[in-house]
Formats: sequence, C-alpha cells, structure tokens
Amino acid sequence: MNIVNKLTVRHMKLNKRRTLVTIIGVIISVAMITAVATLFVSFTDLMKRQEMKDNGEWHVLYKDVNKKQLEAIEKDDATKKVVLTRDAGYAPLKGGQNKSKPYLFIKQYNAQGFKQFPIELEKGRLPKAANEVVLSDRISTDGKVNFNIGDSITLDIGEREMKLPGQPIKKFGQNDPLQIENEKLTETFKKLTTKTYTVVGFIKLPKWEPTWAPGYTVIGYIDKSMIGASNKADAAVVLKKVNGSLYSHAKALAKKENIKSVKFNNELLRYYGVTSDPGLKRTLFSLTAVIMGVIIIGSVSLIYNAFAISVSERSRHLGMLSSVGATRRQKQNSVFFEGFIIGLISIPLGIIFGLAGIGVTFLFINSVIQDALGLDVNWRLTVTPYSILIACVVSIVTIFISTYLPARKASKISAIDAIRQTTDIKLTSKKVKTSKFVRKVFGFEAEVGLKNLKRNKRRYQATVFSLVISIVLFLAVSFFNANLKKSLVLSQENINFDIQVSVNGKMTKADEELFKSIAQLGDVTDTSEMRSIEGIAWIHKDSIAKELKTKDYQDQMKNGKYPYNIMVYEIDEQHLKAYAKSIGADYAQLINPKRVSGIVIDTISYQDMQAKKYVETKAIHAKVGQSIDLSLMDPNTEKTERFGEVTFAALTDQLPMGVSSSGLGNLNIIVSKQGMNQLLKKYTSDGISSLLYLKSKDPIKTQEAIEKIKPSNMYVYNVFRGRQQEEQMMLLMSVFTYGFIALMTAISVANILNTITTSISLRKREFAMLKSIGMTPKGFNKMIHYESIFYGIKSLLYGLPVSIVVMYLIYRSLMNSFSFGFSLPWLEIVYAILAVFIIVSIAMLYSSSKVKKENIIDSLKQESI
Repeated sequence: MNIVNKLTVRHMKLNKRRTLVTIIGVIISVAMITAVATLFVSFTDLMKRQEMKDNGEWHVLYKDVNKKQLEAIEKDDATKKVVLTRDAGYAPLKGGQNKSKPYLFIKQYNAQGFKQFPIELEKGRLPKAANEVVLSDRISTDGKVNFNIGDSITLDIGEREMKLPGQPIKKFGQNDPLQIENEKLTETFKKLTTKTYTVVGFIKLPKWEPTWAPGYTVIGYIDKSMIGASNKADAAVVLKKVNGSLYSHAKALAKKENIKSVKFNNELLRYYGVTSDPGLKRTLFSLTAVIMGVIIIGSVSLIYNAFAISVSERSRHLGMLSSVGATRRQKQNSVFFEGFIIGLISIPLGIIFGLAGIGVTFLFINSVIQDALGLDVNWRLTVTPYSILIACVVSIVTIFISTYLPARKASKISAIDAIRQTTDIKLTSKKVKTSKFVRKVFGFEAEVGLKNLKRNKRRYQATVFSLVISIVLFLAVSFFNANLKKSLVLSQENINFDIQVSVNGKMTKADEELFKSIAQLGDVTDTSEMRSIEGIAWIHKDSIAKELKTKDYQDQMKNGKYPYNIMVYEIDEQHLKAYAKSIGADYAQLINPKRVSGIVIDTISYQDMQAKKYVETKAIHAKVGQSIDLSLMDPNTEKTERFGEVTFAALTDQLPMGVSSSGLGNLNIIVSKQGMNQLLKKYTSDGISSLLYLKSKDPIKTQEAIEKIKPSNMYVYNVFRGRQQEEQMMLLMSVFTYGFIALMTAISVANILNTITTSISLRKREFAMLKSIGMTPKGFNKMIHYESIFYGIKSLLYGLPVSIVVMYLIYRSLMNSFSFGFSLPWLEIVYAILAVFIIVSIAMLYSSSKVKKENIIDSLKQESI
C-alpha cells in the first residue's frame, strides 16, 4: 500500500462519522439491488412451482407420435425427460347420478408421467399395466357409483361429437361442458372400442380437471411398447435447458421427423422469461431496461452524493497532499481507493442485509398468502449465482460511476484553493442576486435562505437531484404497479364469482324457491340473482368503438350505423342499489316505471388476435340521457323487430358481480326488475336466461350440494379455480411491486436525509456567521423553513416532468402487449408532493437543531468538522 492510500485509510478512520454514513449509504444501495434481484427470482420460482403443482412439469408437447418419432425425441440433445400421455377417450358411467357428468374420461401416462404430473394417490397404488386404472374419488362422492380396489370394469370407450348441417363433425374434450340446448342433449357419443380394466387405486380430484368437465378422471397406464403406427400417443418433454431457442428447435425437430403438431407449455415457460410472442418479448425487455435504469440511477444518486460530500469534506486534506507533492493521478486514485475500501465492506454486507430482509418478509407473508389464496407451495428465498453476480456487478459499476466525477474533481483541486476552501463557495453579486418579490412577500429570512442556496449551488443541486430521483422512483414504481395490475386484469377472464347456476327459458315458482335454497347453503358468502336477454341495436358510426371504424368492419355498416349485440342484465334490488351507489347512478331513475333506464358498461377489454394484444377501449362513445332502440332478430327470416328503448342512466367501467367484460361490438346494460319487465312485454323470444351467481368458502362442496337438489333444466358452472389463480396472481404481484415501492421509498428517504444532513453540517461556518451578526433563533428557524420550501418547489419542478416521461416510457413498454389509455396517478402525485415537503422539513429541522448547539468561534474557525 503506497503512502497516499495509507493516508486515505487514516483519514477515513479519523472521520468515522462521515465514513460510516458513506458505508451505510452504499449498503442500502447494494441491499436494494440484491433485494430486487432476489425478489424477482423468488417470485418466478414460486410461480413455476405452483404451475407445476397445478398442471405438471413439461415444456414441449409433440402430438400423436409413433414409436420411431418417439425414439428421435428421446435421443434429441435438448431432451431431459419424456412423458408419454394419451387421451384414450370417454366412456358412459353406468348408474351415475350427476346428469352434468355422465362420462368417465380415461387419460393415460407412463411411469415418468406419474412423477411429472400432479396425481395425488388417496389409496391403493398407481397403474403398472395397460389393463389397470385408478379412479377419481368424485365418482363415488358425486356420481354415487361405488367401486372397490380389485373390481373389474368393462368400458365402452369412444368420443363426444356433434354433427351440424353443412359443417364438419365437431369433437369435444374435457374443457368443453356437456352440450345441451333447450334441455336436450345436442352432442352424441360415438363408441370406438370396448376394454376391461382392473381398479388398483383411487386419486383425489386432479386440479387440471375443470369443474364443468362432463367426465370423471380415470388414469390408466401407457408405455413405449403400446405405441404403434396407428396407436399413437403424445410426448411431453422436459428440456435440459429452457431458453428462447426451444421454439425453433422443437419446430425443426417436428418438421424433420414429420410430427404434425407441436405445443408449448406457455403458462410455465413465461415464468422462465421465455416467450414466442415478439410483442411480449419487447414488453419484457423494455420494462426491464426502464426499471433497471431507475434502480441504477437511484443507487448512483445515493452513492454519488455520499462520495461527492466526502470529497467536499476532504478538500483540505487533498489540498495538503498537493502541497507536499501529490500528483493529480495520486489524488484521483485516493478517491478511487476510498471507493474500493467502501465497496469491499459494503457490498458483502449489502448482499447479506438484502437477502435477510427478503427472507424475513417471506416468513411473515407466507402464512397470510397460503390462508388467503390456498397456495400449495411456500414463497421461499431463492438465491441463484446469477442474481448475486448481477447484484455485485451492478453495485461495482454503480460505485465506480459514483466515484468517477468526485475523483476527477479531487484531482483538479489546487493546494491554495483547497486549504482556503474557495472551490465550493465563489461569490459574485450576480450569482446571489434575488428578486425583490421574495423579500417583499416572504421577508428578509426567505431572501437570506435563497441567497444561501445560491452561494453554494453544488450542494443545493445535489440535494435537489436527490429529491428529484426520489420523486421519480416513487412515481415510476407506483405507476408500474397500477398498470401491471391493469394489464393482469386485461389478460385474465375477469371472473368475479365462483359458481354460476343457470336456467334457460321461463323461471317457474319451483325454480325461484330452489334459487333461494341454494343462496342459503352453508358455505355461500355472497349471491347475486339476475335475468338476461340478448338483442340488437344499430349505433351511429360517431358513437361506435374506434376499432370498429376500420375498413375491416365497413361491410357491416348500414346507413352509417353498426349493429351492436346488446346484453341486458337485470340484477336483484339489493345488489342494484349498492352498484348504483358505488358508481354514482340515480337509483330512482332505474326503477322509474314509465321509462326503461340502464347503467351502460362503456369500457371493454378483449384480446386482439391479429395485433396479439390485450386491448382496453370504449365500447361506445355516449352520454348520459342518450337512448338506443333494442331489436330482436328472427334467425329464420333475419328480420328485426323492435321491442323496447333503453335510456342511459349512467356510464361506468365497473362490472357488477356475475357480469363479464364483453367483446368488440358488444354492449352490456344493467337494468332493474321494473325495467326488465317492461322490455319483456314485447320480447317474443324464449331466450331468457335466469342466473344465480355465488361466492363460496368451499366451491367444490357447494357445487356438490347444488348437484344433489337441482332439476335437469338447471346447470352449474364452477369457475373458482380460474378465479383463484387470478386472485393469486394479483396478490403476488401486489406483494412484489409494493415490496419494490417499500425498498425504493427507503432508499429515497435515506438519500434525502443523508444529503441534507451532511449539507447542513458543512454549512456550520455559514450559520455561525449569521448568528454572529445578530440573527435570532426565530429568524434562523424561519430561514430554514423557507429553504425547505425552495428545495421542495425546485425538486418538484424538475421531478414531476421527469417522472411523467419515465411513466410514459413504462406505458409504451406495456403497449407492446396491451392497449389502454395513458393516465397519470394523481393520488400518488399528491402523496409525492406532500412527502417531499415533509421529508425536507424534517431533515432540515433535525440537521439545524444539531448546528444550533455548535460553538460560534469553533464553527467560524471550522476546526470541528
């Protein structure tokens, strides 16, 4: 270690407070970078494990492969594991009591498949031969057909299909509910073969089985020896490495081996950061760039201020080095060496604190998340070499950038200027000139405070810069969180209920009583009863959605009007009152017997398949008080008949329970019972649907209870799994983004407090001089208050425009995969404005309270620093 570095270490030891403040600042910065990287890795790990728990682990699925093709897949360099799977078909369940589930659905796996897919064995064992099966426990509890281990069952296996005139035969799978229209089964069962199986065990209801599926799951066995030229199976592959090249590689392999179809597990792959969607790729890369840029700028700002202030304090020390012959390079290296020492201490501690903070957070939130959302996996602290390496590299680069400018400044300090300390404060009359308006309106203290800031622009600018960065960090992350939630809502089905019970046609008194009985079931927490009818309305081109004005939809226009499909919903009185109040609608207008008035859902979200975007747009551009004529089209004659007029009582984007967002060219209108009855007077169709929507603590148990008492014309649609997954994603994203906001806020506050406290500390001579010429404590406090106001105003003048630019960049990144309007987070902007003035005032008062205790003579001599 050379003499300059030894003197640097000695100076750091002598100035322990300043050194400690700098180390703490760097530790906070490194901890934040580590925490953000670890939080992201842990979040994706959680989502991977939950997806595997729900739907199994596989990456690529090759459809209908023969033995030769299977061997090629197994030998492929990218293949790690191969799961054989096949949907053997449906078999009628003889004696089944659930009319919505009249079938058994036979799915086959090989031995590897039982490991890769979530099959929970309840009793017995898994199949080991082609003639062995395990049955879902729901067959006995729900279907009321009892089987025992060792039973031999003979099944007529085939497929569900529907023949429509002039159209190809349509086949159905487990995701398609039983096809029923007007209480009649419209699908047919086509028998293909008969097989006999031995029952060797029972499994719990698989999570991949939709609750509306018409067949109970039966798991059978398949292996390589059972595959032939005509007896094919699907090959689900787990890859050795998951990266962006897997799409092209799998397609190339399929083409080479003449495999007709290849499918990708996009639900799982997205948590690896892999997608074939170019729009989504651009979204991910641009968002990552913006967020990482914000993090690095925040970190650089904190560390830079720490080192810049350090150099200001060390100016006399560096000047003394110059006076004894230190070169510019040696003085510059002195600052770099200080940065090296600080980094050597701070980076390991920052990584430890960052990991510890995230680990403790997970301990607290795991039980809450699992209880609230029924997650099957814990949120665990996941540390990868890459995340630690990224944290280290970003921290080292940040420290280097933060020390570079102060090091250059240090190298230029001359011995005379440093010892006299004339580099920080250079006075000219023009430089400290202030407006007469300031003194006239705010007084002498405000003028002195403003002159103080002008006298030392560098420290003033450093503080303002810190505040600007803090504002940008907070608003950017808040905006990111709000828009991420919005994007997630657009990409989900936006289901706000667990179970839908429906009756087609006219409701009888018995049906009404049954609805009441269902609503009173033990686990039901909320209900909403409604009726719905469908009609047509011709909307003028000036009022239609902007997306419908393109040439793709021009051929549907007639006389400058576009035909909208209108869904009119009647919701019960209790929910309608609450809904009207929440959106500010006049309930009295809705129940007016002389006029049909309704609440229009004027905002829709849908997936644009051509643009590959999720779009949020205005369904209709209308005003309150506007009316539309509803008509009904006769499918046989294609003639329309007017059956009513609806006036728009309110326009909203909020959906009541049970109503989902409609697609482009569709409109949802909510009316009262009185309004619906008026429309039904002229409604000649029998296409009236009566619906009951439920939320339940145990949707499966509630569904079973309904199935026991419902008649044949009543249908149950259980969607709680999809809704549960949506809620899980929303809450997890909230934890992720609010955790990020907490980290950003912490570093911002630390940054401001550190900068202002040290800046005030460096102005001891300045304050001592003011006191020596007669400034009173009251005047001193007044001056500090005005300085706080000036800091706040200046930082907001810069911070808010910069924040808006950053928010727009984030918005443009999201627009690669989504489409919705740009709106500023006004509430967060108000919070930021208040927070700036509160934090600055506290920091200034805290710092000045310490300065007040200083001896005037010592401060003027500046020997106490």
